[in-house]
Amino acid sequence: MEHYTWDDMPKEILSPTIGRKIISGEKAMVAQVFLAKGAIVPLHHHESEQITYILEGALEFELEGRTVVVAKGQVLRIPSNVPHQAVALEDTLDLDIFSPIREDWLTKDDAYLRG
Repeated sequence: MEHYTWDDMPKEILSPTIGRKIISGEKAMVAQVFLAKGAIVPLHHHESEQITYILEGALEFELEGRTVVVAKGQVLRIPSNVPHQAVALEDTLDLDIFSPIREDWLTKDDAYLRG
């Protein structure tokens, strides 16, 4: 068993507009992602199924030929291997859940996010 407090965890700064905190198990991962207004998450895809829960702010996603705005209190499920990108419409805090875990995030081999 492991017990965490988000406020006690250091924030990893990926770029001037994106930061995150990660908790990972063997089969699932959860991350707080902090995006300043205007932050861009470039087009990418991954094996992991992703569930994004917006805690504050709003993100505009493009995926499967559609544009979807996901705002505070809303959840978006992104299937495995579906290309997607996002833009922060406001300062945003989201909670991303991944299964399987994002090895590229743990090994810091995620250049698409690092600006």
